[in-house]
Amino acid sequence: MNAAPSRLTLTAPAKVNLFLHVTGRRADGYHLLESLFAPIDLADTVSVAIRSDGVIRRVRSVPGIPEDDDLALRAARALQRDAAVSVGADIDVEKRIPMGAGLGGGSSDAAAVLLGLNAVWNLRRPRDDLARIGVRLGADIPFFLGPGPAIARGIGEDLTPVSLPRVWLALATPEVHVPTPAIFAAPELTRDTPSAKMDVFSEGYGRNDLEAVACARHPEIGAALAELRRRSPHARMTGSGSSVFASFASGELAHGAVLARPPGTRGFVARSLGRHPLAAFA
Repeated sequence: MNAAPSRLTLTAPAKVNLFLHVTGRRADGYHLLESLFAPIDLADTVSVAIRSDGVIRRVRSVPGIPEDDDLALRAARALQRDAAVSVGADIDVEKRIPMGAGLGGGSSDAAAVLLGLNAVWNLRRPRDDLARIGVRLGADIPFFLGPGPAIARGIGEDLTPVSLPRVWLALATPEVHVPTPAIFAAPELTRDTPSAKMDVFSEGYGRNDLEAVACARHPEIGAALAELRRRSPHARMTGSGSSVFASFASGELAHGAVLARPPGTRGFVARSLGRHPLAAFA
């Protein structure tokens, strides 16, 4: 039996929601969703290293995120409790994914931490077990433990893997903070989009039901969308914002769209991934 590594460095990719429909609401207030998730090659780098003293700490601070609110640390502590292990970990996240932008960076970092600690702590937990722990912290975490693109239903935890063509993406991220709870609480939010009856979707299928609410409250998102739609009719917001994106046939076209983004908006060229970079990680 091979010894567990004492340190690992993992790739934590962002995602885009190719569509995001709100199909209902549960009695407990959670919204029921139907969304097509695609991982992209914009990614954070997550490193985990074992500690013998049982302490879980982050190596570098994250501006605006206290340790108790850091999803990566919360995931580590949840796994530590669940597995009843006495060892701890140093966790280092090198951020490239904009925070609070609807790209899933925090959930992806948490999923990478669960996978990394499962290895360095030599727990040998199956991914379904890690997903059970992760979904209590964030509905997107199970997706980032999966093999690649997927349709998410329920509150986001019911996943069906799908195959998607790889495309180039232009992403624009206005420098605004979009509080997700406020978007979901908006009285004008559409909550009754019919569920799709198939798992094969044409380009531009559906919409993001959160988009109109977010744009009404944050005009910068609408301005970024309008600029992208000059070049792609299928441009839309991902998650609850603030990032918007459009797909293109080439990197050159995507780069041109990024260059035309409004002032004060961050821009990225990315490519969708057919598989999660950690899909084969054991």
